[in-house]
Amino acid sequence: MSRIVKSFRVEQPDNFKKRLLNWAQSHQEIVFLDSNNHDNKYSSFNAVLAANSVSCLKTNATNSFERLSKYKNETKDWIFGYLSYDLKNELEDLTSSNFDGLGFYSLHFFQPQKLIFLKGNLAEFQYLNCNQETISTDFKEICETELKNNPITIFEKPKISLRIHKDDYLNKICQVLKRIQKGAIYEVNICQEFYAEETRIDPLSTYEKLNSISKAPFSTYLKLDNNYALCASPERFLKKKNTKLIAQPIKGTAARSSNAIEDSMFKAGLANDPKELSENIMITDLVRNDLSKNALKGSVKVEELCKVYSFKQVHQMISTVSAQTEADPIDLIKDSFPMGSMTGAPKVSAMKIIEEFEETKRGLYSGAVGYFDASHNFDFNVIIRSILYNSKKKFVSYSVGSAITAQSNPQNEYQECLLKAKAMRSVLEQK
Repeated sequence: MSRIVKSFRVEQPDNFKKRLLNWAQSHQEIVFLDSNNHDNKYSSFNAVLAANSVSCLKTNATNSFERLSKYKNETKDWIFGYLSYDLKNELEDLTSSNFDGLGFYSLHFFQPQKLIFLKGNLAEFQYLNCNQETISTDFKEICETELKNNPITIFEKPKISLRIHKDDYLNKICQVLKRIQKGAIYEVNICQEFYAEETRIDPLSTYEKLNSISKAPFSTYLKLDNNYALCASPERFLKKKNTKLIAQPIKGTAARSSNAIEDSMFKAGLANDPKELSENIMITDLVRNDLSKNALKGSVKVEELCKVYSFKQVHQMISTVSAQTEADPIDLIKDSFPMGSMTGAPKVSAMKIIEEFEETKRGLYSGAVGYFDASHNFDFNVIIRSILYNSKKKFVSYSVGSAITAQSNPQNEYQECLLKAKAMRSVLEQK
């Protein structure tokens, strides 16, 4: 199946991007990926909208990766969707028995009828089963789409609850530290859920507000069935471009300050913090090991180690690992999933401890959203700093976590969680 391609010049790309996402709301399936114009040498476009499924794959069954491989190979086209964290159970002898209030599928991908890429001042339309007149009509409709004046619509102010209260969290971290001291693990990412029941939100305006205060390089608006992911992620999980494989794990977080001198101090403090450096280096080593499973001999490289990047809400310590590979795309993902930054090291031991001490099934949180193209390339983010919403169940959830090492202070880890939760909470609590 070949796509009809037509391009248009847009004078105000950011304005067009807002109109594009508003226009897309009438479609049943949407994945919108936005780099927010971050200068990343591995970006392929500024933003992309995938809408309206021609075909789809959604499953909670076993053999999910095999089914995905078959679907991708039969489709021979772009497919967009997500991988949930709990697919780990198909890769290792693991289980997920904790509470799940969201009920998302473990894996959901679709082949979009409509693909619209933004690359600088160019809007490139790639459509299936239509003609160029349809593309021109859609472009005109997008340009004429009215933008809402109200920055956020919440039907009712959610009553946000904690799945794990502070004292319980501190006790859990103390127990985890004992496991680390006994040598069971070196590092583990322990997460906690904040949630609201019997709550309705407007997904689009909620996402727009979250994105406006975060401006993250891997932001995502996902709408599949009754399930929504409103994501302001700063982290890439894995990208394949031709024979090159790239992972960019994050470990290490510091607050921003409106005072420039204090902000510089926070950034320098993160860059030189022994605990944060240790966290990042351990996970970078784990990622190197994951990539080496399918890499050409001698090709694994750490391109950046522990570099601090500044985002609107926080400073983050990011490393970049690359490799050359000729392996199958699904095998590449299977051998790196879930991402080490959200598990710990050793990975399997860490995931067992995560299941024991957390109280919520992670689902899409700690999973990944992205795409495969027709040339077997792919790019996936890490679903963090995200609001997840099941409109049928009226259930809203966001989770945050921190990496626990031998140097961790439970009180400091709790404060880090609150810092990461700040953006989501402020969006949901705004009237």
